[in-house]
Amino acid sequence: MTTTSTRPFRSDNPALDNALGQLATAVEILGYHEGLHETLATPRREINVAVPLRRDDGHVQVFHGHRVQHNVSRGPGKGGLRFHPSVDIDEVRALAMLMTWKCAIVDLPFGGAKGGIDIDPSEHTPEELERVTRRYTSEIMPLIGPTQDIMAPDMGTGEREMAWVMDTYSVNVGHTIPAVVTGKPLAVGGSLGRPAATARGIVHVTASALGAAHEKLRRSRVAVQGFGKVGGHAARIFAEEGATVVAVSDQFGAVHADGGLDVPALLAHVDATGSVVGFEGADPLDGPDLLTLDVDVLVPAAVDGVITADNARDVRARYVVEGANGPTTQEADQILSKQGVTVVPDILANAGGVIVSYFEWVQANQTYWWTDDEIEDRLAHRMRSAYGDVARRAADEDLTLRDAALVIGVERVADAHKLRGLYP
Repeated sequence: MTTTSTRPFRSDNPALDNALGQLATAVEILGYHEGLHETLATPRREINVAVPLRRDDGHVQVFHGHRVQHNVSRGPGKGGLRFHPSVDIDEVRALAMLMTWKCAIVDLPFGGAKGGIDIDPSEHTPEELERVTRRYTSEIMPLIGPTQDIMAPDMGTGEREMAWVMDTYSVNVGHTIPAVVTGKPLAVGGSLGRPAATARGIVHVTASALGAAHEKLRRSRVAVQGFGKVGGHAARIFAEEGATVVAVSDQFGAVHADGGLDVPALLAHVDATGSVVGFEGADPLDGPDLLTLDVDVLVPAAVDGVITADNARDVRARYVVEGANGPTTQEADQILSKQGVTVVPDILANAGGVIVSYFEWVQANQTYWWTDDEIEDRLAHRMRSAYGDVARRAADEDLTLRDAALVIGVERVADAHKLRGLYP
């Protein structure tokens, strides 16, 4: 007989506390005992390293790096490498935990991992960033590898950094190993479709959510918060699929056009100026006001914690599709649910990136690369299938999509624990 855990798994870090709270909800629904709850809440491995950097002017500055493997019961760890001054171990723990459930929800043979360095890339030259990336990689080498822990780009990193990680690892083992990272440039073993994969996944689940209500994506009005690697691609693909993108924002401001933005022209404007601000043919908008526009679909694709108890009641979108990690707090989630807003959670909505990362890992191990069409077909199938699983669980057990997704992810990981047993 199982008993629900009553242990107060809490953290002073908002991101980690949110992740632990979500796990506690799933554990309560599933009726797991305290020992299993503690196992699922506790990272399997983590490492903290000093990352000294010799600056271009000769002086040395020390940064702090982290890597957390939250769970490896279903396969090697998988997760991004983040460069941001706010990075700390608790944030990395939270993101690694979310990656565990995300990989399980879309049925990938991976566990969750994450890494980061508390550095602001905008304040450093490419040469300095290369030295930081290579030193960090060398420090954590005992924990990473194509069958141990596979890195990918995250906030502040991209194809360039992944190439440096792959090269550093390969040089140290004596031969080239493309499968140690994903999100690499095509020239060194990357995959077609990877840069836009997260955005394509967002569009696929949005179409699935609308379709379940007998609505059409091409008739929807969409607002996208964040116009970077995820939000920019998402806005473009939404527009290509016939949706009307009425507003977008970035860290500098927002623009709005009730009749719809010319997204290709906006992308060209951003390439030329570095921001959506000042785009002709659109009206300026205060960034926070984008979250409360009267639209069908709101895609928060910037940072965490933007929809809170303070503004959730003002959200007028009927669907919130989470492109960023943790954009909605637990309190806001409850408010949106009571208002009848359908929230497609981050651990499902933004899983397209890790799915195509899995495809890249498979291709690297096979040394055989797929076409764009093959990748898109496989991605669409995975995302729509996962959405169907979550929606059915939600309907069958009267759960929100977030709780249903968490229950599926946590249950699959717990089942792996039970089947493998406890050693020794």
